[in-house]
Formats: sequence, C-alpha cells, structure tokens
Amino acid sequence: MKIEKRLTIKRTVPFLLIGLLIFICYLYFFVDIPEMITIIQRIDLFYYLLAVVALLLNTLLYSMAWHYFLLPLSVNVPFRKTLLFVLIGTFIDLLIPAESISGDASKAYLMSKDSGENAGKVVASVVSHRILSMIITLSSLTISSLSLLILQYKLPALVLNLILLVALGTAISLIFIFLLCLKEQLTEKSIDLLLRFFAFILRGRLKLASLRTKATKALSAFHQSIEVLGRHPRSLVRPVFFSMVAWFLGILLSYLVFVSLGHPVSFVLLTIVFSISSTIQNIPIGVPSEVGLVEIVMTSLYGLLGVPLDISAAATVLIRALTVWFRLLLGFVAVQWIGIKALIGDSR
Repeated sequence: MKIEKRLTIKRTVPFLLIGLLIFICYLYFFVDIPEMITIIQRIDLFYYLLAVVALLLNTLLYSMAWHYFLLPLSVNVPFRKTLLFVLIGTFIDLLIPAESISGDASKAYLMSKDSGENAGKVVASVVSHRILSMIITLSSLTISSLSLLILQYKLPALVLNLILLVALGTAISLIFIFLLCLKEQLTEKSIDLLLRFFAFILRGRLKLASLRTKATKALSAFHQSIEVLGRHPRSLVRPVFFSMVAWFLGILLSYLVFVSLGHPVSFVLLTIVFSISSTIQNIPIGVPSEVGLVEIVMTSLYGLLGVPLDISAAATVLIRALTVWFRLLLGFVAVQWIGIKALIGDSR
C-alpha cells in the first residue's frame, strides 16, 4: 500500500506543479504581483476566519444532504461516517485528476462496504445528490444571469458566451444522466459496452462473466432505489434544503474573502463566477483540482466583471487556499482517522 501511495503522489505532484506554474505565469504577465501580495498582507483575519467557518458549514450541510438521500433507501449509518466518507471523497477528488468521478466512486465504495448494502443503492443516492447539485448550479447561474440582463447590466461578450456554454453543457449532462436513471435498458447497454471495452484493453485478465453478473445485480438495485426516491418526494425536502444552503455558503465564502480584502462584490456576480468555476472544476481534464486553470478562469472573470485585477488575483489565491488546500488537509485527516485499509479493503 505504501508503494501504491508513493506512486499516486509521484504522479499527482508534477501535475500540481505544472498547474501552479501556469497560474504563476498568468500572474506574471497580467497582474502586478507585488501589489497583489500587499493586498493579501492587509487581509482582515476576522472575515477570513468567517470564510473558514462558511467552508466547514458547507461541508457539513453537503454531507447532511447525501445522508438524507441514503435514509429513504434504508442505508442506515451514523452521520459521522457519512461526513468522513464525504471528506475522503473530496480528498480523492482533489488528489486524483478525475474530479467528481473518483470522489463519487470512492464515497459509494466506502459507504457500500461499511453499511453492507448493495452498491446499486448507494450509487443511486450519490447520483441523485449529483443531479441535485447540478440542477442548483444551473438554476443559480441562469437566475443570476437573467437578473443582470433585466437590470441592464452589460455582461462582456466572453462572459456571456461562457455562461451559455456552461449552461448548455450542464443541461446536456443532466439529460444524459436522467436517461440513464430512467431507462434501464440504456444503462445496461452502456455498462456492457464499458465492460467489453475494458475486457479488450486488459486482454483476458478481466473476468467478464462474473463482473457482468455483479453489474446486473447492482443496476437492478440502482433503478429500484431511483424509483423509491421518485415515489417519496417528501423525503427529498431535507436534502434539497441542505444542498441549497450549502450552495449559498459556498458563495458566502467568496463574499467574505472579498470583504476581508476591503472590496465587497455583488452576490449576483459572485454566483456567476462560482457556478462557472465549479462546473469547470468538475471536468476531469487530468490536472488535480484543475489547479492553474480554475485560478485563471476565476481571476479573469472577476476582472471582466469589474473587479480590479490585483484584487481579483488576491481573492482567487485566498479562496483556493480554502477550497483546495484546506479541504485537502481535512480529507487527509479523515483518511488517517478512518484508516487507510478501509480505502482498499482487506487484501487477504
């Protein structure tokens, strides 16, 4: 395990360094770095600590939302376990360059293993939680953009095009996920194609028949669980509420960071940047946490929306210090707490 852990870190660190280098180059050419550092040094620690509190509450409520997706499916575990698995999933998301995919898979695996429930049930809760998060993202981005247009706020063409691209991409992704949830035959064919692909790549080392049997059982449980959630809409009230509050806290974090720098920014503008950057970070492009790309997008968007570029860069650095590096630390603590063996199972 130690060897595998070292290999993972060795593969991850170069990508992180490359991403950071790209962002530093961006700062060098477009931002007054000494001025940015001076702005950061003037930070009001009280408001920045409030941003830390917002992040912790965001994580707590996000975990509660998933927990209340699990309960109607009779996946009964203590909330502390749900919270730990969310922290570990976040840690894996940030460390492994497959944002959202690796984290959701690890959460589903750990919850299924700990609860002893069929993996299909747990995956149904994870997918439902992901759908809800995407709907909230799309809705908040659409509403905030329309409100600016109604108020006759002139959005730069680049920002407007990016909003349309993100909204369209999210909508298409949602439609595809909904089809997989509602059309069992389509899901079966998709899984079968994936298994055949991996069997071809691994050239006989994959036990296709055994995996197909397990996949069929998991898919049956998955679709039954989706039907259960659909038949009990009242059970979705709490996860929807917790998800919306968690989303608000994510935007509040950005607001508090700007306030700590003495430059408050409109919640509407912050919502647009937050929605776009969150969507980009969920695209698995091969860089852990999309370090470099997300920072450039955030800094540029704040600048295009009227925030001085030095302040934009300073705020981005401080926001990402919390949403990436502090969350990475929390996840690392959770991994140590639960024990590394839980992540790989009993190897005997």
